[in-house]
Amino acid sequence: MTAAVDLQALAGQIRDARGVSHKRDIDAVVTRLGLGARHDAVPVGDDCAAIPDGDGHLLFAIEGFIESFVTADPYFAGYCGIMVNLSDVAAMGGRPLAVVDALWSRDAAAADPILAGLSDAAALYGVPVVGGHTNTRSETGNLAVAVLGRAGARLLTSFDAAPGDDLVAVIDLRGRFRDPHPYWDASTGSPGDRLRADLALLPGLAEDGLCRAAKDISMAGVVGTALMLLECSKVGAVIDLAAIPRPDNVPMARWLTAFPSYGYLLSIRPADTPAVLDRFAARGITAAIIGTVDASRVARIRDAGGEEAVVWDFVASPLIGCGRDEAEASA
Repeated sequence: MTAAVDLQALAGQIRDARGVSHKRDIDAVVTRLGLGARHDAVPVGDDCAAIPDGDGHLLFAIEGFIESFVTADPYFAGYCGIMVNLSDVAAMGGRPLAVVDALWSRDAAAADPILAGLSDAAALYGVPVVGGHTNTRSETGNLAVAVLGRAGARLLTSFDAAPGDDLVAVIDLRGRFRDPHPYWDASTGSPGDRLRADLALLPGLAEDGLCRAAKDISMAGVVGTALMLLECSKVGAVIDLAAIPRPDNVPMARWLTAFPSYGYLLSIRPADTPAVLDRFAARGITAAIIGTVDASRVARIRDAGGEEAVVWDFVASPLIGCGRDEAEASA
């Protein structure tokens, strides 16, 4: 089998991955709710809603967790309720203020490990749980957690990547998989002061004007998350697979569908890239240029031999539907 066939298969795997398929659901919701309309907030499709409040922005986001995850790993589901929301806030260049949760479980015993995860993560990250909704008499177990944060006048968004920018992947590789799941956990068991300072790197980049656009790496994986960033900014890129930060002995195919507990994609002016890479290196976090943003509106992957494969053509088909012009949306 040739390298080109392998690359095409890998591109197909990314397109068909469960995390990317779930993101495709967003397009229909955006259309049905009329979320493409302009308003005072940052356009829909970003990690948080960002609402101007004078000299800065309020940030508001929510994460829901599928029943199978809550059932299989209830403690980590609760922990992720805090962790992933704080990652969304950081990806916007903000700092968290507080979270609320909505929890359904069969009984109090089933709820306890979820609440333990919420409590432990809130303590480690220094963010209070200030309320929510609880039902311990439900037939199924489900969890949703919402966060309120704040950013200054300079936001990091998914809509500001520009041709010529460096596309940088930032991932904390000091972790391990929570087998058999695709979750790369570099958070549980880590000291809280380190976790908080690592998150603070993102708002620091925003406040210092060193980063143009950002998105946290979600269940869609590194390339799948890049698709959403590129679509929102109406740009394209070629992603060099060999340049993506990856733990030793983890196969590429598995890593491309992994969800890292600390992972971001950044679009950076080349003149600012060295300073950004230095900030992450100083904290033991791996960051690397994985591609260059271009005007093509096509996302491609490239292997070590220089062969390329198209993962997504945003002009031909939207992914989440948040980067279309009004004329394209009407069509």
